[in-house]
Amino acid sequence: MAERGARLTLVDLEKTYGTFTALRRTNLQIEPGEFFSLIGPSGSGKTTLLGAVAGFSPASRGRIEIDGTDISSMPPFMRNIGMVFQNYALFPHMSVFENVAFPLKLRKLPAAEVKQRTQAMLATVRLPDVGHRMPSQLSGGQQQRIALARAAVYSPRMLLMDEPLGALDKNLREEMQFEIKAFHRKVDATVLYVTHDQDEAAAMSDRLAIMNGGEIVQHGTPRDLYEHPRNAFVACFLGSANLIDVTAKPQASGGQSLHVPIKGGALKALDTMSGTATAANSVVCIRPESIRIETGTPAVSEDDNTLEGRILDAVYTAGMFRYQVETDQGAVMTVRLPSVRQSDMLPMSARVSLIWPAAATLLINKE
Repeated sequence: MAERGARLTLVDLEKTYGTFTALRRTNLQIEPGEFFSLIGPSGSGKTTLLGAVAGFSPASRGRIEIDGTDISSMPPFMRNIGMVFQNYALFPHMSVFENVAFPLKLRKLPAAEVKQRTQAMLATVRLPDVGHRMPSQLSGGQQQRIALARAAVYSPRMLLMDEPLGALDKNLREEMQFEIKAFHRKVDATVLYVTHDQDEAAAMSDRLAIMNGGEIVQHGTPRDLYEHPRNAFVACFLGSANLIDVTAKPQASGGQSLHVPIKGGALKALDTMSGTATAANSVVCIRPESIRIETGTPAVSEDDNTLEGRILDAVYTAGMFRYQVETDQGAVMTVRLPSVRQSDMLPMSARVSLIWPAAATLLINKE
């Protein structure tokens, strides 16, 4: 299929309400056909950014360009952007067919073309036989697929999705993630997707941006952000992280090195340390999935880091053991291990060693 997606470029985009800045100066480029997600806590600016692109909440300054054309001053209906809402926004008095056909009729297309494109889009979302039903006669997942069909039936080159799975239960959400990704491949449009669910964004996105305080903190592929977080906020927001403070250790040469005090010395391989890193602005990050637990005398290589402690809490959650371990230095570390069939959970208060590769020890910014 030929590439149809649009290139979205944001240039110095800002949104203010009086003296309050909801979206700080933002520069971002989303490539044609890309699935790009915005995640962040409530009030981080992700919905404000989406609303500015849609034209529902015009930006205070800056430019929004689609394929090099500035659309900042265009009303929403002229931007040729499809929109999928959390509550589906289907017209309850119209049949499913009429809902999907509505954008085509607004554009005054011939009746035969309206019928053909509507039926084709219903087939695309795998609901070819429900056109005669009313929205209330469909399940939540079916209604969401009809909302997708209506947003894409007139072939917009960009689709905006605002928490489209927020009203669905967990199992249906996961099923619909596959549906939306398959739909994206078929329609070949650029997607800008807003969600508060980090796992959802990581599973669906080519790239994503983490927002906080009205600005993008970091953007990149899900793996890049997980393995190379820029700061503690990113590390804790995408997945979970064990954070350990560092201290400054004087050197014989008169300078200082960063040091994590543990039994027997400092953690190995703080090799992400930069020349500007200091004890005041840095923290060590270890992902819970990087750590293994052993009892007794552990087998440790020279490239491993080790802490000893006792288990404070142990929980089984859907194929995973999650442990909270208090180290001898007073830090509480989270460890996540896949459960093997018929394997035993370690008992509370058991003495254990925590072991992880030195290369998985990241030195990142606190702020």
